[in-house]
Amino acid sequence: MTRKNIIAASSCGFCLYLLFAITVILFCPLVGAESLDIKLILQDIRGGNIHQIDTDIFIYQRLPRVLLAFITGAALAVAGNTFQIILRNPLVTPYTLGVTGGSAVGAYLAIAFPAISGILGKAGSVQLMSMAGAGVIGLLIYTASRRKAGLSMYTMLLAGVTISIMCGAFIILIRYLTKPHLLVSLDRWTMGRLDIVGFDNFYSIIPLVVIALAMIGYHVRSLNHISLGDEMAMGHGVDVACVQKYCFIGGSIATAAVVSAAGPIGFIGLIVPHVTRKISGFDNRIVMFGCFCLGGAFLVLCDAIARTLIAPTEIPVGVITALIGGPCFIYLLIKR
Repeated sequence: MTRKNIIAASSCGFCLYLLFAITVILFCPLVGAESLDIKLILQDIRGGNIHQIDTDIFIYQRLPRVLLAFITGAALAVAGNTFQIILRNPLVTPYTLGVTGGSAVGAYLAIAFPAISGILGKAGSVQLMSMAGAGVIGLLIYTASRRKAGLSMYTMLLAGVTISIMCGAFIILIRYLTKPHLLVSLDRWTMGRLDIVGFDNFYSIIPLVVIALAMIGYHVRSLNHISLGDEMAMGHGVDVACVQKYCFIGGSIATAAVVSAAGPIGFIGLIVPHVTRKISGFDNRIVMFGCFCLGGAFLVLCDAIARTLIAPTEIPVGVITALIGGPCFIYLLIKR
């Protein structure tokens, strides 16, 4: 295949991924317990009247929810692909390294002990404590994995798994000490939730996610070399230790940010990278963009299913992603 054909194929892949993501983002806000009339919404917006029921639901409930779902799914998928490359393990997810465990401990503390919520309000304190917990664990894993020659990926993986188990023990202890009427809130956070009103949650994580994904995107060419082995990468002039460090930091920040806002939503960081590589091959310049679009679109679709399947009752979106992602991943393993 000539260079011209490769560029054409890459451009086509970018366009198809982008078109799919845009289609899902435009369609899913109209789906829910109450179907919305897009013509009425457009007429209200053009006329400057944004206080009709359909328009209010679209702007203040459905649109923020879809945007939060998209950025959450996109960040988890990109982080998952990044960790699978630098750790050279196709079963690694953004949650394997323990960052989510720290995030969960922070969120549980904020929910279980309401006195903490008095500073910033319930939602704000949960998100802040979740980010703080993830930051502490991320720093601990980074410190444990640091060596003179760079980061030890083997140590990082073992430290992450061990810390995840320890965080699980802390979570059990917090649940044991929590008042019974607060256990429902803990369970709701654990199952993942996107039922928000307004754009505050979305705005609060966007700066962190953009910075994190930019750190990963800057090293995407180097990740292509690293995926072939450290020796091969160093032979091409890649500073492997530097790339691993910044990709670990970027993936951890992205994961911590979205988990603090939406809770631990599973399987996206595991299944989407595999599906994207099945579609586009192993060039991470395309795969990363595909993960961003497919991961975001997948979570938006799962959220649409969660709020319509047994409407008006909503199913936690984490349940839907697990029910869809689990069988899909088993199928991919069988087909390999």
